[in-house]
Amino acid sequence: MALEPHLSGLGHPQERRAADPAAAAGPAEESKTMASPRGRRGRPGLPDAGPLGADIASFRLHLAAEGKAARTVQGYTGAVSWFAAAYLLGQAGKTSWEQADGHDVRQWMVQLLDQYSDAYASIQFRALRQFFKWLATEDEIPDPMDRLRAPRVAVREVPVFTSVELPALQKTCRGSTFAARRDAAIIAVFTATGIRLSELARIRYHPGDPTRSDLDLHAREIRIAGKAGKPRTVRIGHQAARSLDRYLRTRARHPQAWRPQLWLGAGSRGPLTPAGIYQIIARRDRQCGVTAYPHRFRHHFSHTWLDRGGAERDLMELNGWTSPRCSPATAPAPAAPAPAAATTASWKTEVPLTRNHRSDPQPPLPATPFRAADPKTRLGPRFKLGDLREALTSRLVLRGG
Repeated sequence: MALEPHLSGLGHPQERRAADPAAAAGPAEESKTMASPRGRRGRPGLPDAGPLGADIASFRLHLAAEGKAARTVQGYTGAVSWFAAAYLLGQAGKTSWEQADGHDVRQWMVQLLDQYSDAYASIQFRALRQFFKWLATEDEIPDPMDRLRAPRVAVREVPVFTSVELPALQKTCRGSTFAARRDAAIIAVFTATGIRLSELARIRYHPGDPTRSDLDLHAREIRIAGKAGKPRTVRIGHQAARSLDRYLRTRARHPQAWRPQLWLGAGSRGPLTPAGIYQIIARRDRQCGVTAYPHRFRHHFSHTWLDRGGAERDLMELNGWTSPRCSPATAPAPAAPAPAAATTASWKTEVPLTRNHRSDPQPPLPATPFRAADPKTRLGPRFKLGDLREALTSRLVLRGG
């Protein structure tokens, strides 16, 4: 039985795939990058959970009251609704959550693993775990997932850019057109900062009001709104600042220049969405034959920082990480959309990560150190062999990017 994926904010299996290689780079493709009030076409909304939907609605209120981001709320509730509609109601014939047990969750995971990646199944599992944990606390019923473990995720090292690939990608953005300068600036900021795709899309620009603008070219700083709105400041180098300056001079003549979003679509189109920025990188990827996607820039930034002697504590600040579990010493690849065969016993153990040292030449440290507003918390690069050795031998897992 084929499973139709739900509209979820948590790691849709196709979410990180590149755009269709057969698509031409022209106005039709560029039109996909503008903001739209509607959802993505061709993808269904949340499935109908029937009599199980009331508790899902209460779970949504709980998440909102806890201050969870809208994307997180959508992802968690979407995963639970999908499980309820596609398995509990449709196959198991159960009409109340009290009837659900660990066997149901195991069977659902096996179905997901048969058709989607192990990483995607793991995300769905963790969303269900949060729901059942909340339900057990609220209604004082046994938690059917209490003794279950998430599916094992096969670790695939994310390749960093070589000294040849990055220049090749940058060469595709040569020219003085709006799209060329915008794309060059996007690639430059990704390379210099390693920020998340969603963070890049949220950068605001108010040339007449520096207090409302996230971009300060003179100080070469960008204020970032991270996960859950947590702010931080990242620095960019002179090359990235020059690319941004060229884009801003062209942007000033754009019909939508009054918009507060920094990144705009070509022609008279409005602000770029994260999906639109992803497609821009994918288009440049096809033009030069280099595999590129936003997360690869993030991994490349982290890898280069450590290889050039940067302190891991500083890197945590720059990347907006709050836990040592987010160490970049080893980083799994984005969720692959290819199916993965599995049994109920194959997803009960975690696999430690390994990291192979590279010998290809690397560019210099990608950005100047993080600067906090409080001088007491100012952090700088620490070129200590012990820090580098610890980072290179660390086996901590990068979770949540």
